[in-house]
Amino acid sequence: MTYSAPMSFRRFSASATLLASVLVASSNAGAHFVLQSPPSWSSQDALGSPQKLGPCGDEAGGTPTSIVTAYQAGSTIDVTIDEKIFHPGHYRIALAVNDRSELPAEPPVTAGSTACGSVPIASSPVFPVLADGVLVHTTAFSGPQTVKVTLPANVTCTKCTLQVIEFMSNHPLNNPGGCFYHHCADLSIQTTPVLDAGRPVDEAGAPPGDGGDGGAGDVPASQDGCSCSVPRTSAPPGGAALAALAAVLAFAVRRRRARA
Repeated sequence: MTYSAPMSFRRFSASATLLASVLVASSNAGAHFVLQSPPSWSSQDALGSPQKLGPCGDEAGGTPTSIVTAYQAGSTIDVTIDEKIFHPGHYRIALAVNDRSELPAEPPVTAGSTACGSVPIASSPVFPVLADGVLVHTTAFSGPQTVKVTLPANVTCTKCTLQVIEFMSNHPLNNPGGCFYHHCADLSIQTTPVLDAGRPVDEAGAPPGDGGDGGAGDVPASQDGCSCSVPRTSAPPGGAALAALAAVLAFAVRRRRARA
Protein backbone atom coordinates (compact mmCIF):
# COMPACT_ATOMS: atom_id res chain seq x y z
CA MET A 1 0.00 0.00 0.00
CA THR A 2 1.42 3.36 -0.97
CA TYR A 3 0.98 6.41 1.23
CA SER A 4 0.28 9.84 -0.20
CA ALA A 5 0.86 12.81 2.06
CA PRO A 6 -2.05 15.21 2.45
CA MET A 7 -2.02 18.16 0.06
CA SER A 8 -1.56 20.64 2.94
CA PHE A 9 1.57 18.83 4.10
CA ARG A 10 3.02 18.71 0.59
CA ARG A 11 2.43 22.43 0.18
CA PHE A 12 4.10 23.10 3.53
CA SER A 13 7.07 20.93 2.59
CA ALA A 14 7.49 22.72 -0.75
CA SER A 15 7.32 26.12 0.96
CA ALA A 16 9.87 25.06 3.56
CA THR A 17 12.23 23.84 0.84
CA LEU A 18 11.90 27.11 -1.06
CA LEU A 19 12.50 29.14 2.10
CA ALA A 20 15.59 27.10 2.93
CA SER A 21 17.03 27.64 -0.53
CA VAL A 22 16.43 31.39 -0.26
CA LEU A 23 18.14 31.49 3.13
CA VAL A 24 21.11 29.54 1.82
CA ALA A 25 21.40 31.82 -1.21
CA SER A 26 21.21 34.88 1.04
CA SER A 27 23.90 33.60 3.36
CA ASN A 28 26.22 33.01 0.40
CA ALA A 29 25.47 36.33 -1.27
CA GLY A 30 28.24 38.90 -1.45
CA ALA A 31 28.03 42.35 0.02
CA HIS A 32 26.33 45.01 -2.09
CA PHE A 33 26.17 48.77 -1.66
CA VAL A 34 24.37 51.69 -3.25
CA LEU A 35 26.24 54.92 -3.96
CA GLN A 36 23.79 57.60 -2.84
CA SER A 37 25.98 60.70 -3.01
CA PRO A 38 27.41 61.97 -5.27
CA PRO A 39 24.91 60.43 -7.70
CA SER A 40 26.22 57.44 -9.61
CA TRP A 41 27.26 57.67 -13.25
CA SER A 42 25.01 54.64 -13.87
CA SER A 43 21.57 53.50 -12.77
CA GLN A 44 21.53 51.11 -9.79
CA ASP A 45 19.02 48.50 -8.75
CA ALA A 46 17.77 48.07 -5.17
CA LEU A 47 21.04 46.37 -4.17
CA GLY A 48 23.30 48.78 -6.06
CA SER A 49 24.07 46.57 -9.04
CA PRO A 50 25.80 46.60 -11.49
CA GLN A 51 28.93 46.89 -9.32
CA LYS A 52 31.13 43.82 -9.73
CA LEU A 53 33.25 44.67 -12.77
CA GLY A 54 35.87 47.36 -12.20
CA PRO A 55 36.56 50.12 -12.32
CA CYS A 56 33.00 51.44 -12.04
CA GLY A 57 30.57 48.52 -12.13
CA ASP A 58 30.82 48.19 -15.87
CA GLU A 59 29.06 44.88 -16.37
CA ALA A 60 25.73 44.80 -18.21
CA GLY A 61 22.62 46.00 -16.43
CA GLY A 62 23.17 49.71 -15.88
CA THR A 63 22.16 52.76 -17.90
CA PRO A 64 24.28 55.94 -17.87
CA THR A 65 22.59 58.73 -15.93
CA SER A 66 24.59 61.56 -17.61
CA ILE A 67 24.69 63.29 -14.21
CA VAL A 68 27.74 65.44 -13.43
CA THR A 69 27.96 66.91 -9.92
CA ALA A 70 29.70 70.30 -9.54
CA TYR A 71 32.12 71.17 -6.72
CA GLN A 72 34.80 73.76 -6.01
CA ALA A 73 38.42 72.62 -5.89
CA GLY A 74 39.64 72.08 -2.34
CA SER A 75 36.13 71.71 -0.93
CA THR A 76 35.06 68.93 1.41
CA ILE A 77 32.27 66.80 0.00
CA ASP A 78 29.94 64.12 1.37
CA VAL A 79 30.24 60.59 0.03
CA THR A 80 27.26 58.51 1.15
CA ILE A 81 26.89 54.76 0.73
CA ASP A 82 24.14 52.39 1.77
CA GLU A 83 25.39 48.84 2.30
CA LYS A 84 22.46 46.60 1.41
CA ILE A 85 24.07 43.21 2.10
CA PHE A 86 26.58 43.09 4.93
CA HIS A 87 30.05 41.66 4.77
CA PRO A 88 33.06 42.70 6.87
CA GLY A 89 35.45 45.03 5.08
CA HIS A 90 36.09 48.67 4.28
CA TYR A 91 35.99 51.28 1.48
CA ARG A 92 38.48 53.28 -0.59
CA ILE A 93 37.83 56.54 -2.49
CA ALA A 94 39.90 57.74 -5.46
CA LEU A 95 39.74 60.39 -8.20
CA ALA A 96 40.66 60.23 -11.91
CA VAL A 97 40.94 63.63 -13.58
CA ASN A 98 41.14 62.87 -17.29
CA ASP A 99 39.80 59.35 -17.76
CA ARG A 100 39.23 56.16 -15.79
CA SER A 101 42.57 54.70 -16.77
CA GLU A 102 44.05 56.99 -14.10
CA LEU A 103 42.17 55.22 -11.32
CA PRO A 104 44.55 53.22 -9.10
CA ALA A 105 44.63 49.44 -9.31
CA GLU A 106 42.81 47.48 -6.65
CA PRO A 107 45.15 46.73 -3.73
CA PRO A 108 46.76 43.27 -3.68
CA VAL A 109 44.80 40.70 -1.71
CA THR A 110 46.37 38.28 0.78
CA ALA A 111 44.29 35.15 1.23
CA GLY A 112 43.16 34.11 4.69
CA SER A 113 40.50 31.58 5.65
CA THR A 114 38.98 32.52 2.27
CA ALA A 115 40.45 33.92 -0.94
CA CYS A 116 39.57 37.42 0.31
CA GLY A 117 41.66 37.70 3.45
CA SER A 118 43.11 41.20 3.74
CA VAL A 119 44.52 44.12 1.75
CA PRO A 120 46.97 46.87 2.72
CA ILE A 121 45.41 50.19 3.80
CA ALA A 122 47.26 53.44 3.12
CA SER A 123 47.43 55.41 6.37
CA SER A 124 48.51 58.50 4.39
CA PRO A 125 46.81 58.18 1.00
CA VAL A 126 48.60 59.59 -2.03
CA PHE A 127 46.66 61.05 -4.97
CA PRO A 128 44.75 59.70 -6.86
CA VAL A 129 43.60 57.93 -3.66
CA LEU A 130 41.69 60.44 -1.53
CA ALA A 131 40.77 58.18 1.41
CA ASP A 132 41.55 54.58 2.34
CA GLY A 133 40.42 52.27 5.11
CA VAL A 134 37.10 54.11 5.25
CA LEU A 135 34.20 52.67 7.28
CA VAL A 136 36.06 49.60 8.53
CA HIS A 137 33.36 47.33 9.94
CA THR A 138 32.78 43.80 11.17
CA THR A 139 29.05 44.17 11.85
CA ALA A 140 26.22 45.48 9.72
CA PHE A 141 25.58 49.21 9.52
CA SER A 142 22.32 50.55 10.92
CA GLY A 143 21.71 52.64 7.79
CA PRO A 144 23.45 54.79 5.15
CA GLN A 145 26.94 56.00 6.06
CA THR A 146 28.49 59.35 5.08
CA VAL A 147 32.21 60.09 4.79
CA LYS A 148 33.64 63.59 4.30
CA VAL A 149 36.39 63.74 1.65
CA THR A 150 38.45 66.78 0.69
CA LEU A 151 39.04 67.35 -3.02
CA PRO A 152 42.54 68.45 -4.10
CA ALA A 153 42.91 72.22 -4.25
CA ASN A 154 45.03 72.06 -7.41
CA VAL A 155 42.77 69.78 -9.49
CA THR A 156 40.10 70.99 -11.90
CA CYS A 157 38.08 69.10 -14.49
CA THR A 158 34.89 69.29 -16.48
CA LYS A 159 34.11 65.60 -16.09
CA CYS A 160 36.31 63.52 -13.81
CA THR A 161 35.59 60.25 -12.02
CA LEU A 162 35.18 59.73 -8.30
CA GLN A 163 35.51 56.01 -7.55
CA VAL A 164 34.28 54.23 -4.42
CA ILE A 165 35.27 50.59 -4.00
CA GLU A 166 34.42 48.15 -1.24
CA PHE A 167 36.82 45.44 -0.11
CA MET A 168 35.16 42.37 1.41
CA SER A 169 37.18 40.21 3.78
CA ASN A 170 36.38 36.60 4.65
CA HIS A 171 34.63 36.23 1.30
CA PRO A 172 34.95 33.96 -1.74
CA LEU A 173 35.94 35.47 -5.09
CA ASN A 174 33.26 37.14 -7.16
CA ASN A 175 33.21 36.57 -10.90
CA PRO A 176 33.89 39.25 -12.01
CA GLY A 177 35.21 41.59 -9.33
CA GLY A 178 37.19 39.27 -7.10
CA CYS A 179 37.04 40.70 -3.57
CA PHE A 180 35.70 44.13 -4.57
CA TYR A 181 32.56 46.02 -5.50
CA HIS A 182 32.77 49.28 -7.47
CA HIS A 183 30.81 52.48 -7.98
CA CYS A 184 31.70 55.80 -9.63
CA ALA A 185 30.31 59.32 -9.92
CA ASP A 186 31.08 61.97 -12.55
CA LEU A 187 32.23 65.30 -11.11
CA SER A 188 32.94 68.81 -12.38
CA ILE A 189 35.59 70.57 -10.28
CA GLN A 190 36.38 74.26 -10.77
CA THR A 191 38.41 76.95 -9.00
CA THR A 192 35.57 79.44 -8.62
CA PRO A 193 32.79 79.06 -6.03
CA VAL A 194 30.00 76.74 -7.13
CA LEU A 195 26.40 77.80 -6.67
CA ASP A 196 24.49 74.92 -5.03
CA ALA A 197 27.63 72.79 -4.77
CA GLY A 198 26.81 69.12 -4.96
CA ARG A 199 23.66 69.77 -7.01
CA PRO A 200 23.40 67.16 -9.77
CA VAL A 201 23.35 68.48 -13.34
CA ASP A 202 23.44 66.74 -16.67
CA GLU A 203 26.38 66.95 -19.06
CA ALA A 204 24.94 70.14 -20.55
CA GLY A 205 24.95 71.78 -17.10
CA ALA A 206 21.18 71.68 -16.51
CA PRO A 207 19.41 69.91 -13.63
CA PRO A 208 18.32 66.37 -14.65
CA GLY A 209 14.89 66.48 -16.24
CA ASP A 210 15.15 70.10 -17.38
CA GLY A 211 15.58 69.10 -20.99
CA GLY A 212 11.97 69.80 -21.85
CA ASP A 213 11.21 66.17 -22.63
CA GLY A 214 8.48 65.83 -20.03
CA GLY A 215 10.72 64.05 -17.55
CA ALA A 216 10.86 64.60 -13.84
CA GLY A 217 11.93 68.14 -13.09
CA ASP A 218 10.60 69.66 -16.33
CA VAL A 219 8.70 72.91 -15.97
CA PRO A 220 5.12 72.24 -17.14
CA ALA A 221 3.90 74.44 -19.96
CA SER A 222 0.44 76.01 -20.08
CA GLN A 223 -2.10 74.83 -22.65
CA ASP A 224 -1.17 77.60 -25.05
CA GLY A 225 2.44 76.43 -25.15
CA CYS A 226 3.79 79.17 -22.90
CA SER A 227 5.70 78.14 -19.79
CA CYS A 228 4.33 81.15 -17.98
CA SER A 229 1.18 81.91 -16.02
CA VAL A 230 -1.29 84.76 -16.36
CA PRO A 231 -2.78 86.16 -13.13
CA ARG A 232 -6.52 85.81 -12.82
CA THR A 233 -8.59 88.98 -13.08
CA SER A 234 -10.10 89.69 -9.70
CA ALA A 235 -13.69 90.91 -9.28
CA PRO A 236 -14.20 94.57 -8.44
CA PRO A 237 -14.28 95.31 -4.74
CA GLY A 238 -17.71 94.61 -3.33
CA GLY A 239 -18.79 92.60 -6.39
CA ALA A 240 -19.61 89.50 -4.38
CA ALA A 241 -21.64 91.47 -1.85
CA LEU A 242 -23.66 93.22 -4.60
CA ALA A 243 -24.41 89.88 -6.26
CA ALA A 244 -25.63 88.42 -2.97
CA LEU A 245 -27.84 91.48 -2.31
CA ALA A 246 -29.36 91.23 -5.79
CA ALA A 247 -30.20 87.56 -5.21
CA VAL A 248 -31.94 88.38 -1.91
CA LEU A 249 -34.00 91.17 -3.52
CA ALA A 250 -35.02 88.92 -6.40
CA PHE A 251 -36.15 86.22 -3.95
CA ALA A 252 -38.17 88.77 -1.96
CA VAL A 253 -39.91 90.04 -5.12
CA ARG A 254 -40.86 86.52 -6.22
CA ARG A 255 -42.19 85.67 -2.76
CA ARG A 256 -44.30 88.88 -2.63
CA ARG A 257 -45.81 88.20 -6.06
CA ALA A 258 -46.69 84.68 -5.00
CA ARG A 259 -48.65 86.00 -2.02
CA ALA A 260 -50.53 88.63 -4.11
